[in-house]
Amino acid sequence: MGYYPTKAADNIYCKCRKEAAKFNDSLNSREGAAEQLNISVSTLSDYELGITKSVPVEAVVRMADLYNAPELRNYFCTHDCPIGRTDVAPVHMEELDRLVIELQGFLKSAGSDRENLLDIAADGRIDETEGPRLEKILNDLDAISKGAKSLKLWVEKNLGGDT
Repeated sequence: MGYYPTKAADNIYCKCRKEAAKFNDSLNSREGAAEQLNISVSTLSDYELGITKSVPVEAVVRMADLYNAPELRNYFCTHDCPIGRTDVAPVHMEELDRLVIELQGFLKSAGSDRENLLDIAADGRIDETEGPRLEKILNDLDAISKGAKSLKLWVEKNLGGDT
């Protein structure tokens, strides 16, 4: 098994490559990974050491596919993409049971949101008392969306499906 590069130890691209190396020995080295990614070893090194501040999207997609790490796409969107940084929520990879329990909690807490949303929208306008209630509903919907996206990433990573 290859060594773990200490300078890149906290870099997500390196972490995902090393995790993938458990299933594909050629990914233990940057040389092997770079060859499969069709990039130079120095380019991959620059990505893993954080020298390249914004990894090209095409390279992220190839790494995500090769490493079976769909979380790299989410990372890119939430950290490097100027639009995604404001519009895409970061998701986390956890075990299936944790994701399902968390999502179930979000769904349960949002149960009253349906009636509140209908009540707020009934007259076609939002008054000063409805604003905070609407904000809570939007926060609950964001949590449900984030939970659903985390579950979707888990399925893609563990079942190999493009959901």
